[in-house]
Amino acid sequence: MSIKYRVSATLALFQNSLIFHMLKLFSRYVSVGVVNTAIHWLCFAGLLHFFGASQAISNVTAFCVAVTFSFFANAKFTFNSQATTGRYIAFVVFMGVMAMLTGFIADQLKAPPILTLVAFSAFSLIAGFIYSKFIVFRDAK
Repeated sequence: MSIKYRVSATLALFQNSLIFHMLKLFSRYVSVGVVNTAIHWLCFAGLLHFFGASQAISNVTAFCVAVTFSFFANAKFTFNSQATTGRYIAFVVFMGVMAMLTGFIADQLKAPPILTLVAFSAFSLIAGFIYSKFIVFRDAK
């Protein structure tokens, strides 16, 4: 058996594995997350600087816009699943609770705002993917 054949067979096994499937989904989820973050930050900055909204109003509004984009993009692009009202509510509530909890802990620890953003981004990336994959879009193909 040639080395080329063995490598090809090994690669074929890997591409059909659960690990490969999860990595593929996670990379799509990360891609949506990057766009989601850009939407959130741009909406926040636009509302704050161009419309004179407070930080609280700017952040809540930006969160709502970004999380809505994230839900529909992940339903279609990442999980190839139907977007329903129930799933939308479950996703928004979960992400909102994570955001509030992260902010609350950061306030208690008197953490700098940039640390709060970084911590939430990391936490929501991992927890959001797991929650989306196994709860919100559990029937995904």
